[in-house]
Amino acid sequence: MKKRNILNAIVGAALVVIFVLLLFTFQVRQSEVALVLTFGKPAAAPITQPGLYFKWPWPIQHVYRFDSRIQNFEDKFRQTLTADNNNLILTVYVGWKISDAALFYPKFVGSVPAAQDALEKILATDQSSVVGKHALSDFVNSDPKQLKFDEMEKTIQDAAQATLNSDNYGIELEFLGFKKIELPESVTQSVFERMKGERQKLISAEENEGAKEAAIIRSDADRTAAETIANANASALHIQGEGDAEAAKVLPIFEEDPGLANYLLRLDALRQSLNQQTTLILDERTPPFDLFTSMPTNGRTQ
Repeated sequence: MKKRNILNAIVGAALVVIFVLLLFTFQVRQSEVALVLTFGKPAAAPITQPGLYFKWPWPIQHVYRFDSRIQNFEDKFRQTLTADNNNLILTVYVGWKISDAALFYPKFVGSVPAAQDALEKILATDQSSVVGKHALSDFVNSDPKQLKFDEMEKTIQDAAQATLNSDNYGIELEFLGFKKIELPESVTQSVFERMKGERQKLISAEENEGAKEAAIIRSDADRTAAETIANANASALHIQGEGDAEAAKVLPIFEEDPGLANYLLRLDALRQSLNQQTTLILDERTPPFDLFTSMPTNGRTQ
């Protein structure tokens, strides 16, 4: 009986300890931020470090826990007018988190859906303002360098964050971007025609550049050819002049005995035709092979 009483006492004491711990302590997880309220007002700064903390039991103090991770939020489709009076249908995606639980709680009574509703209204105003300052070509363009998505997304995010800060929402925007952009049917055809015109301009520019390069190459080739021909003609004239000069030197000697000159020329032609090991079958009456049947007499052939 004593053992049973001791066991009951131990169990009872353990239950009391657990009950006391539940009343006077609370735990904060790694992904949470906690706000302790004393009689409905923040007792201290929000707790952002995980661990076990002390509190007074209700109704003196009450602990509210919030998810400190990034919340993903996708806005509704909205039709917005651009600077050049074209309708666009856009939706944006947003990543946000609670940056200050002490400001967030009284503003939305700790409700995440209520915070997203407020954020949706802010984004609608800032999105219309930013899109209205840009032409349609900043959203749809055949040249990717002309698109300004990054600039517009940053401008919308900065404007929304400024509103959140000024109204003490305790919310920080981590990222913002365009989820989808659509064109009404009335705008689609005009966009296609404009993009076709831009493409045609690019094609014409490339063709003109190609024609310019071809003209330069053709001009260089013509100049090179003309220089080559001129150099060849000059070399030919030079060689011809040297030949004429050499001929002029031996001409008086040949004029003294034309028959001997004729014989020597034919003999030289015969030597050049037989300077390799070849077999020729020719008419012996054909110069200079008639030398084989003719004998020179006094410097002349018979």
